[in-house]
Amino acid sequence: MSTTSLKLSEELKQRAVAAAERKGVSPHAFMVNAIEQAATAAELRASFVGEALAAREQMVSTGKGYDSREVHTYLKARISGNKSAKPKAKSWQS
Repeated sequence: MSTTSLKLSEELKQRAVAAAERKGVSPHAFMVNAIEQAATAAELRASFVGEALAAREQMVSTGKGYDSREVHTYLKARISGNKSAKPKAKSWQS
C-alpha cells in the first residue's frame, strides 16, 4: 500500500475529524472511504455518459428511437408490478 499526503485546510481537517468521530472511525479511515466513494461515483458517471453517447450514436445511425410517453407508461407499469410490453423503437426521422 502506498502513502499519499493530503494538504487540507484546518477547517476541512477539523470537519473530517468530527465526521469520523461521529461515524466511530479514524480520520484516516474516514478519508480513505470518502476518496473511495468519490472515485466510484466518478467511474459510474463516466460509464453512464459513455453508455448515453453510444445510445445516441445508435439512434442517430439507425434513425430509430423510443417514444417517451410509451417508455414512461412501461416503467410505471413495471414499478407497479404489472406486466407490460416493452416499447418498440420507431423511426423518428421524417
